[in-house]
Amino acid sequence: MSDTTCHMSISLDGFVAGPDQSGDQPLGRGGQRLHLWHMGDERATEADGIAAGWLMRPRGAYVMGRNMFGPVRGEWDGDWRGWWGPEPPYHAPVFVLTHHPHESIEMEGGTTFHFVTGGFGAAYARACEVAGEGGVDIAGGASTVRQALIAGVVDELTLDIAPVLLGSGERIFDGVESFGMEPVEVLHSPLATHIRYRRTD
Repeated sequence: MSDTTCHMSISLDGFVAGPDQSGDQPLGRGGQRLHLWHMGDERATEADGIAAGWLMRPRGAYVMGRNMFGPVRGEWDGDWRGWWGPEPPYHAPVFVLTHHPHESIEMEGGTTFHFVTGGFGAAYARACEVAGEGGVDIAGGASTVRQALIAGVVDELTLDIAPVLLGSGERIFDGVESFGMEPVEVLHSPLATHIRYRRTD
């Protein structure tokens, strides 16, 4: 089986999203500043372009949390189909963690969202089954990445460390007791330091 990857933008004080996430502010207050390096900011450099290539490389399947899929909480309400419009950028099966059953949603471009109520392990197992040599990516958000790190399934973790302090919000390393990775590539720009880590054990 191919590697399981994860790629997250993070603040200097360890947050991947700011406080008060909502439909209007899906990344929380200030969270958008973590992503300037790949959002068309004029200060972006060649290093940011290379890191964006890492972020957008095709994968065989994805696992994400419900909060990343959308702002709806509790029982499903309405016809929410994700943040990304009719053709999401995944082009592969995406397994969404949720406590509330939902029928799969087939989108344009090959993305189908499947909703899994059995927890991270069940979603990850289903993703591995369909991913083949394409590998699995843990797409976020913070809770899902944290569960993947605790489970020890991430082979490659890329962090885009933005020179930003958020003060509060969502962390990915709370409760993670060991890291077990070493940096294998580092790029930097005024907007972020991009560090690609690989598992050492």
